Amino acid sequence: MVRAITIEREFGCGASEIASQAASRLGWSLWDERLTQEIARLTESTPQEVEKREWRTDPAVYRVFKDFLRGAFEGGLPPTDRLHLLDARRIAAVSETAVQTAFSNGPSVIVGRGAQYFLRNRKDVFHVFLYASRDYKIGRLIASGQSQDKAIELVDTTDQARAEFVRQYLKLKWPEPHLYHAMFNTEMGESCTATMLIECVQQFERDAECSQ
Repeated sequence: MVRAITIEREFGCGASEIASQAASRLGWSLWDERLTQEIARLTESTPQEVEKREWRTDPAVYRVFKDFLRGAFEGGLPPTDRLHLLDARRIAAVSETAVQTAFSNGPSVIVGRGAQYFLRNRKDVFHVFLYASRDYKIGRLIASGQSQDKAIELVDTTDQARAEFVRQYLKLKWPEPHLYHAMFNTEMGESCTATMLIECVQQFERDAECSQ
């Protein structure tokens, strides 16, 4: 029996909407923004602060600032763990705890935050990767209210930052196809993608039952 679906995605492909549809049809909990809230709770910060930093490596100036606070330079300032600085390493460390919390709270659709990696050894989790063409993703962002220049910037940089974070803190390439049971092009539409995702999960369960 599948207890969770993890959804990793390219930025702008409509994953949040598809995950929401899938969770609603299955009657499962959706962990998307809720995961950000959990990470914020664990890091004693706010969801807004987490959104700015999650799954991005620290900029060079921020790393220098952290080194300063750690006492890399002369002075008696307290270490960063006491100051509760929200950095990439801390987010990586608590993301697994947040994902495990989501999984332990019953049947769920878990979006991003390394869930496909943290739950990779479980036989009762189905892993999905969603993608789309660059033009499609830019078009979706413009339709949602972003300017064309901003949409292009977000599509061209967000996944690069995510890939660098995964490489640095999880020691993996991003995306890593072998982690997923299925990969879907979301240009077929949100409803169609959600339908195919659910059908794959159901077939996966039937095949698993037959093999027992």
